[in-house]
Amino acid sequence: MLLRVPMPTLPSGRGPITPGSRAGIGAALVLLVVVAGLSATDHGLSRFVGLFAIVPIVAAVFAYWQPVVGVGVLATVVGAVFVATSGNVDPAAMVNVLAIALGTGLAAVVARTRQRQDLRIEELRRLALVAQQAVLRPLGPQIGPLAVADRYISASTAADIGGDLYEALDTPYGVRIIIGDVRGKGLDAVRLASIVLGSYRHVAYERADLRAIVTDLDRAVARSVGDEDFVTAALIEERGGTLTIVNCGHPAPLLLRRGQVIALEPPSPAPPLGFMPVARPRVERLEPGDRLLLFTDGLGEARRDGEFFPTADRAWRLLGHGTVGDGLASLETALVDWVRGRLEDDIALVLLEYSGPDGGPGVPMPSWEVGAAGS
Repeated sequence: MLLRVPMPTLPSGRGPITPGSRAGIGAALVLLVVVAGLSATDHGLSRFVGLFAIVPIVAAVFAYWQPVVGVGVLATVVGAVFVATSGNVDPAAMVNVLAIALGTGLAAVVARTRQRQDLRIEELRRLALVAQQAVLRPLGPQIGPLAVADRYISASTAADIGGDLYEALDTPYGVRIIIGDVRGKGLDAVRLASIVLGSYRHVAYERADLRAIVTDLDRAVARSVGDEDFVTAALIEERGGTLTIVNCGHPAPLLLRRGQVIALEPPSPAPPLGFMPVARPRVERLEPGDRLLLFTDGLGEARRDGEFFPTADRAWRLLGHGTVGDGLASLETALVDWVRGRLEDDIALVLLEYSGPDGGPGVPMPSWEVGAAGS
């Protein structure tokens, strides 16, 4: 189904003046005063009157077309007054006044064109945000025994959208979470992310084994991408206090426990989805108060002056306080400050906190945990 998004009409000019318009008008008025000062010291001549044509052009750089016309009319009137009072109304002076009026018209056309482009970019940005929100549903705040918070940090304020993805579901087999990153950006990446999430939201309820879910998702990706496209992903399951992680080429989650930060690396590396991964699960026993940070590789690539953000070193100090939402807010603030507001890639973050057994109906122990003493 196609979604038609109507383009907004241009503002009528009766609303509040935007900061950009104020800046453009201010700069134009300053220039108007400067040119008027030059003309006033020209000993009755009108050699500088033609410079008034620059005034509306300066306003057009930032302001909407309505203020540009107003500034241009004012510049034309002031220029005409200087010509009339100079006592030297010759054809050249009249041409200068006409040049001001012509400059006003051209500046208004430029401002109107720029205004339309600005509005179109803003509409595309909103459409991109809606598309991404349709793919990434908000998580939490509580799923089973896990407190959950999510955050998506965009590297761009334009209409670029990426393929970072995440989802958390309370299934008959425990709480299951996926986090992943599609290679590439734009609508193709969002399309593939939606395919992965759509498949995951179905098979997570149907498959008892995480490895079977990986197989299903790999087939979905392979049917939908080219030879060089892929999706890194980590699948996490909490079942009766047991944490199971199956990692397909994705950054390892970080376990925060009693002041320590532990990278939960997989037992052996596995390729991303789309390359037929055969992943071995990693199993951990959770303790009440444990927190788990899931993230995409934009966090690992965030750097300043060639130095990467020290995620593991600062994770406990940033994420180990308050609620899980407070922790992610602290991490985002520290990260943006580290890179001075300039990220190279989008970042998806999910923070989980295990509160202990919820007292509800038990779920079967994962088959790969049976006999795994001490795991």
